Amino acid sequence: MRGDLAAFERIVDAVLDELPEWVVEQIDNLHVVVQDRPTNQQAANGERLLGLYEGVMLKDRGMNYFATAPDRISIFREEHLKTARSARHLALQIRKTVLHEMGHHLGIDDERLHEIGWG
Repeated sequence: MRGDLAAFERIVDAVLDELPEWVVEQIDNLHVVVQDRPTNQQAANGERLLGLYEGVMLKDRGMNYFATAPDRISIFREEHLKTARSARHLALQIRKTVLHEMGHHLGIDDERLHEIGWG
């Protein structure tokens, strides 16, 4: 499947705009970006990545957490395009990836993310 960067970013932005209020209220020091593909460092173990959360989960932040660079959620466009069967499937997969990585920012583990449909 083919898709231009601007259209892909619009889907990511739409997902972020539709986040539940309880999520929006907790987001702190976070930057969400779209990249074509993971860097070598991000994909160090050779995994196929749709997205990646890098940072300190909210539940792990203590009194010494201040004046730090923002946490980062990277959404990888090319891998999404490779796996999408249709435009609708692409949008659903992007949504699932954004929610999954946002869940990590909030401190939710993979098992719970699957239980709530963000897995």
